[in-house]
Amino acid sequence: VIQIFVLHILGGCEMVLLIAMALNRYVAICKPLHYLTIMSPRMCIWLLVGAWVIGLIHSVAQLAFIAHLPFCGPNEIDSFYCDLPRFIKLACIDTYRLEFMVTANSGFISMGTFFLLIFSYIFILVTVWKSSSVGLSKALSTLSAHITVVVLFFGLCIFIYVWPFPTVPVDKFLSILDVLITPILNPTIYTLRNKDMKTAMRRLSRQFLSLRKIT
Repeated sequence: VIQIFVLHILGGCEMVLLIAMALNRYVAICKPLHYLTIMSPRMCIWLLVGAWVIGLIHSVAQLAFIAHLPFCGPNEIDSFYCDLPRFIKLACIDTYRLEFMVTANSGFISMGTFFLLIFSYIFILVTVWKSSSVGLSKALSTLSAHITVVVLFFGLCIFIYVWPFPTVPVDKFLSILDVLITPILNPTIYTLRNKDMKTAMRRLSRQFLSLRKIT
């Protein structure tokens, strides 16, 4: 139960933070002259507090669904972590309505937030494209890491809560993908965009090719 609580408070917090990051990108790209006024330190603090409060409310609401469930059978979950869809199936009662409520609470919220973020990125790119085609490539380069993280994060949530075939262990593969890829995505993309790093990689590749020719 503690694992479920921590998982959902962090998940809810991350959803709000991703929306805040999308707002930050929109203001930086579409309204650069008003950036310091809109994204002031006070606004950043409010966004951070709001993220934790919404994450806490979301997590407590999820736990309210399972607080009084009776468990009398097996206590093993075939997954990397305890989450509501598989946890509820261990209960000794008919859990159809409960599974629907959990899907509505987490699955549809994830889908709604995902489409809201994708729409915001499309709006940003269209706005930049109308003003300058050169700026479109720069905006796309800036947003690429964020869009990829959004797709990975919400793709995992949507599959876990809305996936219609619970017997197929797709969530294991997606969990590994999310844990391995998401944390290194931003550092990798911004490292490869660094001019000094590009120069060093070209130099290293030339040295490697020259060594191959010698051998």
